[in-house]
Amino acid sequence: MLEISERKLAIIVLMAHEIERAERELRAFLETLNEDEEASLVALYWIGRGSFEPEELEEAIRTARSERKTPTADYLLGSPHFADHIESGAAALDIELSDDEDDLMRGI
Repeated sequence: MLEISERKLAIIVLMAHEIERAERELRAFLETLNEDEEASLVALYWIGRGSFEPEELEEAIRTARSERKTPTADYLLGSPHFADHIESGAAALDIELSDDEDDLMRGI
């Protein structure tokens, strides 16, 4: 089970799609996540890029915790397709982020 809310995922994806103007804010947001949220986010990213299958979520989370060597923000922001992988991972786990993203855009 993911230990990060759909709302936080939507915020991350929204800012990642606007990385050129929101990188500082995204980095700051990622740095506020707790260890469980970070592990869930990295696991979701790995599922989205095909390193793990959706049914391997718990294994991906355990691996994210045990293999963490760099700050999560540095690791994820170093990937040019970070937002796409998060969205793909969410879709693979039947997590619908578009409604949350739409709600966030209306709040801006």
